[in-house]
Amino acid sequence: MPALNEKEAIGKVIDEIPVEELRSKGYETEIIVVDNGSTDKTAEIAAAHGAKVIDEPNRGKGRAIRTGFGAVSGDFVFMLDSDFTYPAGYITQMVELLEGGCDVVLGSRLNGSVEQGAIKRFNLVGNHLLAFLANMLYGTRVSDLCTGFWGFKVDVLRSLNLDAVGFELEANMLIEVAKHKYRVGEVPIQYRRRATASKLGSIKAGWGIANTIVKKRFIRS
Repeated sequence: MPALNEKEAIGKVIDEIPVEELRSKGYETEIIVVDNGSTDKTAEIAAAHGAKVIDEPNRGKGRAIRTGFGAVSGDFVFMLDSDFTYPAGYITQMVELLEGGCDVVLGSRLNGSVEQGAIKRFNLVGNHLLAFLANMLYGTRVSDLCTGFWGFKVDVLRSLNLDAVGFELEANMLIEVAKHKYRVGEVPIQYRRRATASKLGSIKAGWGIANTIVKKRFIRS
């Protein structure tokens, strides 16, 4: 879980993770929060709720997630935003798809339901367009490219060449998944309205994501 000044939400997200339900299925759970330079009590609250806290002072969601991914172990790993918009209870359904043969699972807001006011209409249209662009260029069939809720088999995750710095992270992940021809599943989820202001600048972030999708398709590094 990447976190930047999420003191109001981080404890609720951690407490919602279905630890006991997963234990009943034979899985032990480690919760890792990557504190991305918070100036509030995000790190302290996360630790008090049982999370392992890793410090990544260089800001950017891509940087934070890559740092967190470097610390994971076990069978499956889940990426979850720390603002309490994604219900963590869906992890159990995502585990079932991973057990059933999927390599990667997305929690799809756009195939599920979005609480009124949770996504602005402009952003909603943009999300559909970005998913369409990625599907067209990479032959994928995902409904919600920009979701902040992903699940991976750990060996699959380790094979991905991720270099994202910021909010282009999800595009970077999907492109790598498509290159490896991994099997992708989706779980429709209910997306909640966040309590605090979003850190995502709509136009600038959307352009950066689109640029990543196109550049990595046609420009070789």
